[in-house]
Amino acid sequence: MVLQQMDVTEDRFEDGMEDSVEVLPKSSTTDPLEAKKRVTTPYMTKYERAKVLGTRALQISLNAPVQVELDGESDPLVIAMKELREKKVPLIVRRFLPDGTYENWDVSELIVE
Repeated sequence: MVLQQMDVTEDRFEDGMEDSVEVLPKSSTTDPLEAKKRVTTPYMTKYERAKVLGTRALQISLNAPVQVELDGESDPLVIAMKELREKKVPLIVRRFLPDGTYENWDVSELIVE
């Protein structure tokens, strides 16, 4: 049995399986696929949820304006979760498709469970 040593500089995702989701600011709304022609599900995945919450919590910790009423919360992650629950997160989820195109979903359009 021969084991090949992997070069440290090689990309871990040789088969093209890179991140299939990006989180964008709400102002960038260039969508090649119109909302009517979407092929992906309207449900937010657990990976998208984690990325959205982490990104938004980081923004809040860096003094970004909060989109919900605060009831004494000071933890950025708790505030981000409250914004997500009320669908007031000012971010867009970009889902990449296998053919190289992508779909932009506003977080307020996605179903969060």
